[in-house]
Amino acid sequence: MGKKKNSDPLQGEDLLQKVKDLGNLSKEEKARGCGYYTVTKNGVERVNMMKFLNALIDAEGIKLDGKQNGGGRGGRSASYRISVQSNGNLLIGAAYTKQMDLQPGDEFEISLGRKHIHLRQVDTDVDVGVDEEDVEEEVATA
Repeated sequence: MGKKKNSDPLQGEDLLQKVKDLGNLSKEEKARGCGYYTVTKNGVERVNMMKFLNALIDAEGIKLDGKQNGGGRGGRSASYRISVQSNGNLLIGAAYTKQMDLQPGDEFEISLGRKHIHLRQVDTDVDVGVDEEDVEEEVATA
């Protein structure tokens, strides 16, 4: 016979509300409570965490696949991690500058912290980075 699939796991706003309602339960219990499990022919429940987490990401409206135009080439996506190069340079690639709609010639003020670098766009006085309120590019230290 194989596995028996649970009927219609929750999605969208229903999923988000149910996760909130389930409060302090473990993530596995929340996944099960939202219908993200199967039952084997031996009657064992198996929680499908990947489908549950993907449904949560979709429900929140987060786009992990990035913006690709139909005619565009593939290429590497931004990982939000960079490494110091052998020549000592720290390069912020085009994937980041495109995502932030930066143009050639845009200028930034750099201030150094103990383990981070702050970038502040000079001409518009707008912080640019991952966090809108306090922009920090974490520099990995080994």
